Amino acid sequence: MLAGCFLFSSISLAGQAGCDAAKSREVAAAVQAHYDTVKTFSADFEQVTESVVLGTTMIEDAEGDPSASRGRVLFAKPGKMLWHYQTPEESWVIADGKLLWLYDVAAGQATRMPVGQEILAGAALQFLLGDGSLLESFRIQSVSCSESSVSLTLEPLRPASYEQLGLIARSETGEISETSIVDLFGNRTRIRFSEVTTNQPIPSERFLFSVPEGVEVIDLGL
Repeated sequence: MLAGCFLFSSISLAGQAGCDAAKSREVAAAVQAHYDTVKTFSADFEQVTESVVLGTTMIEDAEGDPSASRGRVLFAKPGKMLWHYQTPEESWVIADGKLLWLYDVAAGQATRMPVGQEILAGAALQFLLGDGSLLESFRIQSVSCSESSVSLTLEPLRPASYEQLGLIARSETGEISETSIVDLFGNRTRIRFSEVTTNQPIPSERFLFSVPEGVEVIDLGL
């Protein structure tokens, strides 16, 4: 699960044509402007992953099959985040701006590594953590376009650890409902946000990880 927690994939809305280039950049600018004002972000999330290599897809069916991962995410600028995966297995991803922890509860292992831009780019769109510019960092195209929402694909202008980012945003406000990534192997993962709140105080202690007793610590790149 931890390997997939940083990933987001692009999706389209069937039957809808894309916006023109000017509209696509206008929506991207609205997204940037909105999240420039956001200092904290919290939401419930649902993650669905499609593995191209294995030929399998993790999806939620009509009865609510729990193959989709669900949990709670917190962001605070600059560079702080917490992903708490609650189902189907519990795990945590916590960054305080300097260190990143991956805690696999079932395995009893916690991996510690320095935070870098490659990690943050995969963890979320960089601007959500207080860094990066959509218009300067990506080639932007729309997949679908309606009065209420626009689905954009973002191709990095410089070498990156992923092939393509994506997002679905409200046309007028720039608020994001889904973010996504296609990795270099073609695997796709989508995260849908709900119960979103912004600019509410989040104690800095929430982004600090205390190793539980008996948990093995693995250091990477330190």
